[in-house]
Amino acid sequence: MPSRKTPARRSARSRPAPRPGRRGSASEGRAARPTRRQRELAAYGRMVLATEARALSGLRLDASFATAVEWIRACKGQVVVTGIGKPGFVAQKISATLASTGTPSIYLHPAEAAHGDLGRLARGDVLLALSNSGESEEILRLLPAVRRIGARIVAVTRDRVNPLARAADLTVAIGPVDEACPMGLAPTTSTAALLAVGDALAMTVLNDRPFDREAYALYHPGGKLGRGLMKVRDLMRQAEANPLVRDTATLAEVVAVMTRTPGRPGAATVVDRRGKLVGVFTDGDLRRLVEQHRVDFGASITRVMTRNPRTVRPEERVLEGARVLREARIDQVPVVDAGGRPVGLLDVQDLLAARIL
Repeated sequence: MPSRKTPARRSARSRPAPRPGRRGSASEGRAARPTRRQRELAAYGRMVLATEARALSGLRLDASFATAVEWIRACKGQVVVTGIGKPGFVAQKISATLASTGTPSIYLHPAEAAHGDLGRLARGDVLLALSNSGESEEILRLLPAVRRIGARIVAVTRDRVNPLARAADLTVAIGPVDEACPMGLAPTTSTAALLAVGDALAMTVLNDRPFDREAYALYHPGGKLGRGLMKVRDLMRQAEANPLVRDTATLAEVVAVMTRTPGRPGAATVVDRRGKLVGVFTDGDLRRLVEQHRVDFGASITRVMTRNPRTVRPEERVLEGARVLREARIDQVPVVDAGGRPVGLLDVQDLLAARIL
């Protein structure tokens, strides 16, 4: 009988690589259908969101909420927000939101307050105390001293009968909520409710008093939102950094002004005897003259300048100036006042440095 040969095993090196989409491929995690366990995990996550959403939709803001807004609006000092544990982190966020929208506010850690930081609180301030249970000892032991100082106490808590509520001047109750924790213990739904009420207070205060985009930008100079709300006058080159030449100047004189101007903007604005804009000359214009063999440094600047250039106003937003530069494909644009007189120069390099572009 002929013997049967056992096929030789393929070495690990000779095995073909898994094809895309097959088991073991890198794309399987993205394209494969979810497993039963994955569906169960996602379902529980949705349950957490639904639990918190029900709690937020069930919040009832009544006259006490309106009174809290009025107290904050009338406060001549600052709103001091306090909380311990997870509500402490919520308190820090609420204080930051108040401060960034024009309401002076600080966060006060209740444990540190008991060791001297209570001196941050003054007569006329409003203390906003956050606690779901209303039984946080660190907060409760501060309240007698807060009263002696002369600050108003607003409690944001579960109900109006707990110790914090009874000791406060005003209570904004969030009502009983079911925590989304499997054990019903970890602060989840309650902290979401505290945060929502705090945001509602801050935004209602904001809506109830003058506070425009310019004021918002003033408190956010380093962020993208604030930079986008900046005015052209805040970023334009002016005074000696704004290169101005008369329309009687020669090309050589204009190039000399461009060269010695602080920051070397690479452009000069041309004005008439009344100081009104008549044109602009840039490094790009000079390069084009060189390429065309038309350089005559003794020629009048009016022969080679760009007439009727694009302009922006100092009160316009920097984003509008950036749009003009981008659409016209230029690096500098003159800034003119209502009378047509150049008061500055907006340079693309300054926009890049300020991270506007």
